[in-house]
Amino acid sequence: MHELGVVFHIIKTIEDVAQEENLTKVSKVVLEVGEVSTVLPDLLHSCWDWSCKRSALMNGCQLERLTIPAVTYCEDCGKTYETVKYAKICPYCQSENTYLLEGNEVRIKEIEAE
Repeated sequence: MHELGVVFHIIKTIEDVAQEENLTKVSKVVLEVGEVSTVLPDLLHSCWDWSCKRSALMNGCQLERLTIPAVTYCEDCGKTYETVKYAKICPYCQSENTYLLEGNEVRIKEIEAE
């Protein structure tokens, strides 16, 4: 369950920002999570709730999760396509000479705080 590690890292990052900005309470965090990041939504939310209860700054903080669609680029034909639908093989030219452009990341988009 790497979701707990992801949550710990996010909370640490938010705590660092809160200290720099003199924030006393974080009420909401919006995360962008890649479609193929392997972060499971249910586990992410469970770990989030459990972890936030242990932080005065984060206690009661709401988590909103937005999905970043996975997009793959084909080096042979130069087109992009939906990774989840077609995987590694380009649907336009059937090449396997492809790589993931986005959809594997987890990033903080927004923090609402006092």
